[in-house]
Amino acid sequence: MAEQPQLSPEQLKALQERIKQMSPEELKEFQKKQCVFCQIVAGKVQSKKIYDDDKVLAILDINPANPGHVLLVTKEHYAIMPQIPDDEVAHVFMAAKSLSNSMLKSIDAQGTNIIVANGIAAGQRAQHFMVHIIPRKENDGINFVLPQKEMPQNEIEAVGNKLIAALVGAAEEEKPVIPAKIPEPKREEPKKESKKSEAETKQETRSSINLDDISKMLGVK
Repeated sequence: MAEQPQLSPEQLKALQERIKQMSPEELKEFQKKQCVFCQIVAGKVQSKKIYDDDKVLAILDINPANPGHVLLVTKEHYAIMPQIPDDEVAHVFMAAKSLSNSMLKSIDAQGTNIIVANGIAAGQRAQHFMVHIIPRKENDGINFVLPQKEMPQNEIEAVGNKLIAALVGAAEEEKPVIPAKIPEPKREEPKKESKKSEAETKQETRSSINLDDISKMLGVK
């Protein structure tokens, strides 16, 4: 893998002071100019391209762990995974899946390691996010051995609870706010007039006539 040139202590100190004075936009542009993988994406540094689309570029590592070791990098400059938009993260790993499958079919790989060194503490050496896809065969001399440390159950539970709380908090922050619906006023349906029977109508008419006649007879106007 291509490495960044080493700076002297004096150069490093001067660079740190310069960086402190930069705006976020200036800092991002500065990082792009200093990043060898951004130069590879721009075509300013030679590389053996394996895959290329609008979001990612896959190249052969010049210091491979095994023949066919591929570096899959984002075309936009991101230092670590949390900076990458969700849709691009999905695209990166779909590309990694395709590259892994191509190794199994074309160079007789018996398996692959798909590795992300996310941050300096995790072994990240370049300042540009990338995925390593390494073809594997039995007895190829590469050993990824994770230490198995003993840990009290209550500490395991405590760490797990912190992770769960962080995931729940992140989900709540990303959850879209849906405005409450204002209840629509109830519409009163017009009362249906009950149909009167012919006998009831005649009775009403008869009563009306009788009242008028009585009024005239009594001289009431």
